[in-house]
Amino acid sequence: MPDWKKLTENLEKHGFAVSRFATAAEAAAYIDAQLDGRTIGVGGSMTVKELGLYERLSAHNRVHWHWTEEGPAAREAAIAAPVYLCSANAVSETGEIVNIDGVGNRVSATLYGHEEVWFVVGVNKIAPDESAALRRARNVASPLNNRRTGKKTPCTASCDQCYDCQSPDRGCAALVVLWRKPAGIKTMRVVLVEEKLGY
Repeated sequence: MPDWKKLTENLEKHGFAVSRFATAAEAAAYIDAQLDGRTIGVGGSMTVKELGLYERLSAHNRVHWHWTEEGPAAREAAIAAPVYLCSANAVSETGEIVNIDGVGNRVSATLYGHEEVWFVVGVNKIAPDESAALRRARNVASPLNNRRTGKKTPCTASCDQCYDCQSPDRGCAALVVLWRKPAGIKTMRVVLVEEKLGY
């Protein structure tokens, strides 16, 4: 199990607001209660899907998610929303948040332009330090995401590691490591869940 105290202290030291829940159901209820009457953009996230957050939040918010709306306009609307909701490929106990992206909408949305950015992170995504978080993002999360989206890349056959391929179908184009909360975003919240979620 992660060192939850160390993780929370380091994330908070780096400017992130942190909440922790024993179950996914508790985390989903918390997020649903906190976000009301807002316009929310959602990044591609199996964690968000597994929590049923789109359905819950859509009942009392305006939610833009390219997994439920067609065309590039959905990504653009999500990026323009005051609140952005996503997950992370890895979070380190030393306080870094790591994401790899193919299109770039998700990682760019975590850097600038929103009033609030929310990360929902399952226990499976916690790594002891930044190096381990980078390894996890590249060698665990990315191959699984490439397989989910039907990419024809070397990593999808066994999902054992990144092969740094030159495939035109490659789904990994950009890497962002958040060492601290960017100054251009008012609030960044990390919701930690003591259950496995997403990749």
